[in-house]
Amino acid sequence: MTKSELRKKYKILRDDLSTHQVDDLSLSIANQLLKLDIWHFTFFHIFLSIEEKKEINTDYILNILSGKDKNIIISKSSFSTGLMTHFLLTDNTIIKKNSYNIPEPIDGIEIAPKKLEVVFVPLLAFDKQGNRVGYGKGFYDRFLSECKQKTIKIGLSFFEAETELINHSENDVRLDYCITPKMVYSF
Repeated sequence: MTKSELRKKYKILRDDLSTHQVDDLSLSIANQLLKLDIWHFTFFHIFLSIEEKKEINTDYILNILSGKDKNIIISKSSFSTGLMTHFLLTDNTIIKKNSYNIPEPIDGIEIAPKKLEVVFVPLLAFDKQGNRVGYGKGFYDRFLSECKQKTIKIGLSFFEAETELINHSENDVRLDYCITPKMVYSF
């Protein structure tokens, strides 16, 4: 399947999930994350869920990170430049949805990508080699290429890996792990 065919397939699969299923599956993913040996790190980047697109509810992971007293970094996207700016999430951070319904910080303490140790990556599909398909704008590939080589990249998916390899380009950044409700994939 092409990337556009995979996007279409997984958008339909997500649309078919109920709100209750999204919450249950999201909680299972958060519980699977606890199996990883990542909790000694300090700087964690996470995306805030777009509810309208039935993305994984990252509130459960945010609660784990807060409970473990980690530095949580969230992003703001510039659709004119295709780049993301990253901010430390604090009690004073004001979050507002942009025109694409993406919850984003208004401003705050900027954090450089090189400082990040673990990045949770949104996706629509992935394969058993760590290739992923996102929404197709390249935000995360550009962002992940700015991170350190040893930054751990963790995809989060409601669905299991595609059996066929996903066609990828030299600009695509592979995942180190992908977490589903049933399993931890390591690449």
